[in-house]
Formats: sequence, C-alpha cells, structure tokens
Amino acid sequence: MGQDFLAAMCLVLVLEGILPFLMPGRWREMMLSLTQVDERSIRMIGFGSMLLGAGLLYLVK
Repeated sequence: MGQDFLAAMCLVLVLEGILPFLMPGRWREMMLSLTQVDERSIRMIGFGSMLLGAGLLYLVK
C-alpha cells in the first residue's frame, strides 16, 4: 500500500509539471488570474477536484 501511495504522489508531480513545462507563459497567466478569484471559489474547485479524483479512483480500483 505504501508503494502505491508513493507511485500516486510521483504521478501527481508528473501531471502538475506538464503545463509549466509545455506552456510556461500561459501557466503564469493562469496562476496570476487565480489571485482575482475568491477563496471560497478556489476551495469549491479543490473540493470538486478531490471528489472527481476519488470517484475515478473508485471506478478504476
């Protein structure tokens, strides 16, 4: 189980690095635009992302 968790964390790092690697200028613009979004909206996006990820993981496993 621990090895699966580490593999998942490594995959997260790979996926998180794709946009900054391929489109650094656009990625920077997106990060700057996030400063204009209120915290509640960011929190809801994060929550939705977690739910989607957990649901997909349940389906895959």
